Amino acid sequence: MKNLEEKLKNPVWHSLKETHNKHLLEFDGVQFYHPDICIFGSFYDETKTAKALNEYAKLTDKFFLVSENQTPIIDTNYVVLNKKIDGCQMVLENFIEIEITENIVHLTKEHINEVFDLIWLVMPSFYKRRGFEMGEYYGIFKDNKLVSITGQRMQTNDFIEVSGVVTHPDYTKRGYAKQLITHTTKEIIKAKKLPILHTNKGNAAVPLYEKLGYKLTRDMNWWLFNRK
Repeated sequence: MKNLEEKLKNPVWHSLKETHNKHLLEFDGVQFYHPDICIFGSFYDETKTAKALNEYAKLTDKFFLVSENQTPIIDTNYVVLNKKIDGCQMVLENFIEIEITENIVHLTKEHINEVFDLIWLVMPSFYKRRGFEMGEYYGIFKDNKLVSITGQRMQTNDFIEVSGVVTHPDYTKRGYAKQLITHTTKEIIKAKKLPILHTNKGNAAVPLYEKLGYKLTRDMNWWLFNRK
């Protein structure tokens, strides 16, 4: 059995082996989420990624492989590298309690469209509507609309990733994200799992995460590919 540290080095792989196994697609020993859920893939043997990516590209026109330090091999006849995103992993070191003054709502399936619309408004990129199925989501409502959220994404028997930290541009700088991250972190701790998160290197949010008790632990690179 892999220990926690080994799982953290390859979080997509182990999420698909454990909690998210029902979303697993596997090609030649490379693991992917079903593209209706999430467009992440993972590997241990980079010599197998070219064939696997060719197969996955039949299902979706863009997708990621996530790795700590390995470089995937591709077949440029069918797949092209769009960009490599230099990311990092953060792990909760010491939980720092802050006062929660807002009414935080546990979001349900009836909020799926609102979650999707808010994420695509702020970060128009790769989030899938069914990404809501990966974990719990929490939100703050103002003026009868959802204005700030956090969610859970990758998870194993040992950790849960905080993700989907998004606030509507008209409602920023009010401490909503800080309170939602704190609430989500507490819920993960209650589940007796380790809270983690991923972000881009140099992201302006890193100091906020550090103030909430998270510590930078390792690089985590996101290789974005397109079907040719």
